[in-house]
Amino acid sequence: MRIATGMAAPLRMVTDALRELTEPGSREACVLTAQSSQEDVLLQTLSHNLSVLEQKLQQDPDWTTLQQLREQVISQFTWPMRSDDAVWNFVTEILVLLLCLKQAMIELLAQFTPPKPNPKTPECAPALPPDALSISQQKTVQSALQFVITLGICPYLLPGVGTPLGCRSDFAATVEKMVCRLAFPSRTWRLHTVTLALLEITRHPSLESLVLTRHLGDLLASLCQLGYSPNKCQLSSVSLEGSQQDRERQKGLTVAEQQGCQQALQNLLDRVYQPLVIKELLILQGGAKPVASAMGGKARTLSQAPAWLRRQCGQLLSERLMKPSGVQAVVRGIVEGAGAGIAGGQGAEAAAADWRKCDTVARILASCPQQCLSVGDYYRQVCPQVLELFHIKDKLTARQFQRVATTTVLSMVKEQPELADKYLLRPLLAPLICCLDTGETQEGSEQVGTVIVGELELTRCVEDVYKVYVVGNDPSSRLLESLKTVIPAIFSLYCFTKRGVSHLRSGCQEILLWFLQKSEPPVAMLVLKQLAGLTQSIPVLHPLYHFTAGNEGGVKLSVKEAVSDEDEALYEKVSLEQWRTECLAQLLSNLQESSLAGDFFIECLKGLTCLAGEAVGRPAPSLVDGLPEQEQQMVTLQLIAIFCEKFGHFVLSNTVHVIEFVIATLERSCVNLMHRTEETVQAQTLSMAMGLIAAMLGGAVQVFLENLKHEDSFVYLSSIQGLSVLSDVYPAQILPRLLDEYHTSPQGAEKTRCVETRMKMGEVLMRSTRALGETASHYRDPLIRVFLMGTRDSDSTMRASSLSNLGELCQRLDFALGSVVHEVTACLAAIVKTEREPEVRRAAVHVITLLLRGLGEKTLQVLGDVLRDLYRLLKYVIQTDDDEVVVLHAQLTLEELDHVVRRFLFPEEKLQKKIVILP
Repeated sequence: MRIATGMAAPLRMVTDALRELTEPGSREACVLTAQSSQEDVLLQTLSHNLSVLEQKLQQDPDWTTLQQLREQVISQFTWPMRSDDAVWNFVTEILVLLLCLKQAMIELLAQFTPPKPNPKTPECAPALPPDALSISQQKTVQSALQFVITLGICPYLLPGVGTPLGCRSDFAATVEKMVCRLAFPSRTWRLHTVTLALLEITRHPSLESLVLTRHLGDLLASLCQLGYSPNKCQLSSVSLEGSQQDRERQKGLTVAEQQGCQQALQNLLDRVYQPLVIKELLILQGGAKPVASAMGGKARTLSQAPAWLRRQCGQLLSERLMKPSGVQAVVRGIVEGAGAGIAGGQGAEAAAADWRKCDTVARILASCPQQCLSVGDYYRQVCPQVLELFHIKDKLTARQFQRVATTTVLSMVKEQPELADKYLLRPLLAPLICCLDTGETQEGSEQVGTVIVGELELTRCVEDVYKVYVVGNDPSSRLLESLKTVIPAIFSLYCFTKRGVSHLRSGCQEILLWFLQKSEPPVAMLVLKQLAGLTQSIPVLHPLYHFTAGNEGGVKLSVKEAVSDEDEALYEKVSLEQWRTECLAQLLSNLQESSLAGDFFIECLKGLTCLAGEAVGRPAPSLVDGLPEQEQQMVTLQLIAIFCEKFGHFVLSNTVHVIEFVIATLERSCVNLMHRTEETVQAQTLSMAMGLIAAMLGGAVQVFLENLKHEDSFVYLSSIQGLSVLSDVYPAQILPRLLDEYHTSPQGAEKTRCVETRMKMGEVLMRSTRALGETASHYRDPLIRVFLMGTRDSDSTMRASSLSNLGELCQRLDFALGSVVHEVTACLAAIVKTEREPEVRRAAVHVITLLLRGLGEKTLQVLGDVLRDLYRLLKYVIQTDDDEVVVLHAQLTLEELDHVVRRFLFPEEKLQKKIVILP
């Protein structure tokens, strides 16, 4: 619906008048000379446009209404409209017209009666109010406002207050040159007049958005100078001759006017979008920095903000921060829109800039402002808002907010650990603390099914803990100690999620693993004992509560129904303990690179020995670590059984574990022999321990070699592990014996059994080679000789095994292959062309694949002499071999070779800076 033409006429007349003032006039109207500068042209253009407007207002009858409205507005002024300064006359005329526009919009809106909506066409848009400006009219008003700011505010600001004109635009730079030649006898008075007029204009909502979206920073700079500048009297070098009124204006503002500006500043800050206020205050507070000039040429350095302005901006920022939602406003003001970097860039540079912003905000939030009376008061108000930053739903800014929140929490914990524990960590962990038996029961929580901790609350808690502890990754003693108190609750939640499907499982697992990895070994061991039930953990999961599945894939804590049947209760307890033990073993299986699982296994064996010794001669059951002795022994045995089943021989990951395993086993055996008791566990582990002792003390590897022939996988896998550990510690003494055993090939009935044993011995040699690492090249010749001889064995399985071991050895030797590569190549070629068994040919081709993958970019250097032969050999296989698997392996190997050559010929381009130190 269009606005009535009659009602829109006042708006049109005012905007037409503004257009007359702001549009460039014709060059014929200005008297110019060859020496006229841009400043002279601008000054004459302003004077010409002003005279044209005055002429139309006085002579054109169509502008009578505007003239009347203009006189009505001028009558309310307390300052004269005309002076000898053409620029000031131009500014005041624009301000008058803008105030006329405001008045006209108010009157039109007061006369407007919106039509009733038509129920037949509810989808139609509502009628526009009569004070709505068109796009072209808004552009005209924006141009007028730019003139007011450029000519009426910026010239009167002190150095260092706001952004200089020369750094804004070409037009502003021209204005700066022009105003530098002019003298302002009443600088403060003029700045005060223009600022109050603009504030009056912003009282209309439509005009407010046009003013504040682009010129908020200039208004804040003006109000700060008027309200807080110590230089209240801005006297100029011009003679003080003139009227008494002019001399009074040169003295500056009265106390009442200054206080009015301070109040106006507070009102403006309160009603504007707070992140925008934060941003503008930070810019206003900023120090000296190089900025490109708008007129081109060298960069100019901005004047540093005066001390009074920096101090006042800091106080205003602190006030914004301490308000409700002030933390979020500060964060948005600094990092909002920083998802792609400061300038919208991409890649590592943008990410680094993003991190710097987040760290800057975190430092600001973690530091108590000087204006705050108490650090405790500051933490009490700010910390809850910091925790709320974790729950921002906007996906575009959530990552930045979470970074800021995490860094802020870590910084606060370092600077004020006691206050951070009270106002940050305890509220953060509160839902998990509710899960524990702390001796307190919530009022009204006795009814079965009552929800103690809701699904959303528990989900948020786990996610927030993950963000602070795991993502923050700062293993300080305070953080580890706070997390330790809720580890039993997190583990119980983890065990519950393992029974079904829940998105909390991975978060709980990562938190538990982080804690176990970052804690000191004694602390981690104590926590593992508590989780396994070997010691009484304080506090434990509340006996009246249990976890139940939520509707959104999460978990909630509620009151459970009591079990009256003792047998059922016992069964539930035993099954829960067994499940927790299995979950603990599953959790530790994720720590492959850590020795924690082996340490805990040894600790369980030692505990079993202690229990065996203490139980003898004891007349009645007693408590051990807060638990019944029989119960603890059952838990210990269950743990050992599950660990053996879950990890096997891999639980002993280093030599120290093997030695401690032997010691624990022998101590338990001695206790049992002294008291003439027998154990199943003792019978299974004692022979293994004795074998280890014999190997370590007397070099008798024969025990392990005998156990390699055992059919039980637990026995021969343990022997393999024992031999590989010994060969890692004593390679010079053990490896020759292993090589001899691998090479021996008896005939007759024992041949089949010996092949299996020799293949196990090959596994031992490969593990030993991996453990030796770079020192494996020292044993290159005997290892390669044995494997090459194995390729001529009469058993095809042994030939294939030897080739597999040969491939892995060559892969690890790298440049140490040397001239041996020719022998290896000749052997492979002979096997591919003459071998009848396809499994052996497959293994031969696979050796080439392992070589290429292991050498990677070094392939052309190490295999340069034989690369052509290998290529022809692979082509020969593809063309002649009748086994599809062999052909497929050859094709894959050729592809690997193609990738290697392509990477060599067309290396990936990397942009790198090279710093060269000149002599």
